[in-house]
Amino acid sequence: MRAGKLFTAAAAAILLSGCATEGFVQQQLGPLGERLRELENRVGVMEARLSALEGKVNDLSTASEETRKMAMDAKIATGRVDGVADRADAAAGRSEGAAVKAEAAAARAEAAAEKAVKAFTIGQKK
Repeated sequence: MRAGKLFTAAAAAILLSGCATEGFVQQQLGPLGERLRELENRVGVMEARLSALEGKVNDLSTASEETRKMAMDAKIATGRVDGVADRADAAAGRSEGAAVKAEAAAARAEAAAEKAVKAFTIGQKK
């Protein structure tokens, strides 16, 4: 008897709990489905933004590499310019030395010319 009562109580519990209808399941899962679609859309937007950012990072990386190469080229060019400037300074120094020698030679030539004029004048008077 006791087993019969237990069986009856279990059967009643199953019948009273009932089965979920399709409408009830849809009603309960509908908001979850909407939230899931919303989250999927947001993830899609985030992935698109991430892809765009990755493209920008790649562009910046390329630009950075090009800038580094340009800086190295500028450094090399600066070294060459420094070498040319040093050679120009040396040439200017040699030119100044030659100008001093030329001025001295011009002064000696003028003195010699004056002596020649005096000698010619004295020779004409005799």
